[in-house]
Amino acid sequence: MNRVTNFAMAAIISSVAFAGVSYADSLEMNDGPQIEKTLSTFKNEFDVKYLNDYQNQKDQPDAQDTAIPRSADGVKNIQASIKENKPLVEKLAAKGIKVDDVVNAQQAADGSITFFIR
Repeated sequence: MNRVTNFAMAAIISSVAFAGVSYADSLEMNDGPQIEKTLSTFKNEFDVKYLNDYQNQKDQPDAQDTAIPRSADGVKNIQASIKENKPLVEKLAAKGIKVDDVVNAQQAADGSITFFIR
């Protein structure tokens, strides 16, 4: 009986651990509406990746650039979502980044975001 109880407890603990995994682990987390919603309330740390040749990046994404380029409307929507989040705008400005230079954003499974800047 003791083994059954131990196994049950281990199963419960595992279930609780997996239940705590954030939505950021889903495949849809970087779709337009989801990333826009995330950006409007985002408060965590972020990384910045500069796209030196943004025009070429749109036509021929580099294998190192993990984010698929967004449409012009997608870029505008991302920028609008960032502008809604005043603390994020301030954090970006502190790093010398203008919101209008952000062309993409990608959320990692740990909840952090990488901003792609032209």
